[in-house]
Amino acid sequence: MPFDDVKKFSNAAVAKASTLRDHPGKYFIRAMMAGFFIAVAMIYSNVVNSLFADTSAAWGKFLGGLVFSIAVLLIVFIGSELFTGNNLVMAFGAYDHAVTWGQTVKVWIVSYIGNFVGCFLFAGIWVLAGGSGTKEFFAGMIDGKLSIAPGEMFFRAVLCNFFVCLAVACGTKCKEEAAKFLMIVICISGFVIAGFEHCIANMALFTAVGFMVPGVSISSMLFSMLIVTLGNMVGGAVLLALPLRKMSADK
Repeated sequence: MPFDDVKKFSNAAVAKASTLRDHPGKYFIRAMMAGFFIAVAMIYSNVVNSLFADTSAAWGKFLGGLVFSIAVLLIVFIGSELFTGNNLVMAFGAYDHAVTWGQTVKVWIVSYIGNFVGCFLFAGIWVLAGGSGTKEFFAGMIDGKLSIAPGEMFFRAVLCNFFVCLAVACGTKCKEEAAKFLMIVICISGFVIAGFEHCIANMALFTAVGFMVPGVSISSMLFSMLIVTLGNMVGGAVLLALPLRKMSADK
């Protein structure tokens, strides 16, 4: 990507830091909305998965990955603040000296908390609405998810946010909405089908599981959140943002 294209990340980083500083309430609501959108995608994906669980699990996984793409589509087309996307944008701005690392960390922290609040509220409302009959599906899959080895979990998270941030980057580059749609669906469905780990999606998932499935270890979910969050940060801020800055820099 030419530097003029990726420079948009620095400009976006400045705008995010300024909005958080000048309008913290507005910024937090934007972060909550991203949590809502991720929870919508989590629900959509897992309901599809559960419908195919007894007949064709492979098709359920494939279709569940496709429909999960609605999360980033909503975030891009409506606008909101997603922690994992901010890993790319804010890190790029910091590498480019457009924002400080202090501003970067503040944006990450507030967007992460806002995403959690949004995921918790929306997933909680869904559980109160009956959870679309997915209790048995969640009960059958959660132990396997939480038993992934920490190292493997970390690198799944690294790869996940590389895919997510590619979707963000492509959404910035593409001029036509149809092109944005196609690239986002390809990138986001890729990480879901591959079984990679996204910390914000897990916020919504673990909220639903915590309310619907008795006996699930809260400490195991918190440990998973820690590992996956760190991996997502590395995937967006180091594996993608740093090479993009280095290969496109004009100085």
